[in-house]
Amino acid sequence: MALDLYKYVASIPDYPEKGIIFRDILPLMADGEAFKQATDEITAFARERQVDMVVGPEARGFIVGCPVAYELGVGFAPARKKGKLPRATVSASYQLEYGEATLQMENDSVKPGQRVLVVDDLLATGGTIGATVDMVEQMGGKVVGAAFLIELKELEGRKHLRGIDTKTLMEF
Repeated sequence: MALDLYKYVASIPDYPEKGIIFRDILPLMADGEAFKQATDEITAFARERQVDMVVGPEARGFIVGCPVAYELGVGFAPARKKGKLPRATVSASYQLEYGEATLQMENDSVKPGQRVLVVDDLLATGGTIGATVDMVEQMGGKVVGAAFLIELKELEGRKHLRGIDTKTLMEF
């Protein structure tokens, strides 16, 4: 019987600032059965799309994406904060509430024509995911799906996914 994954998300009011409800996935990750179920659900979604590569943004995209890539027997490519990668990179910037942030990937981490799944823990405003999709496309990859543990619906992050098939395990 499937677990109710919502029971493994802690909701912390007024963090990191008043009026925000922080959705903490660490309890889900700490429970082997819940984490396995979440990984299996995302893996099944990826298999249906015949994924060749999984890409995840720093840092929780690594945690969610790596076990999916392992289960699929495909590679994983990280999207890192600017300045963290030693070789030539592609970059994409996105807007924050106050300012701008930039992500980078090594410029050969996705091969032209590869079918890519972009994975992260949370879809909120979509800036991080939009930047990640942009970098995959700069390298000639085709984003065939995006998957998240949680989607914060009211923040409308899907608008940055430009019609990409998207799976979320929980919505708040």
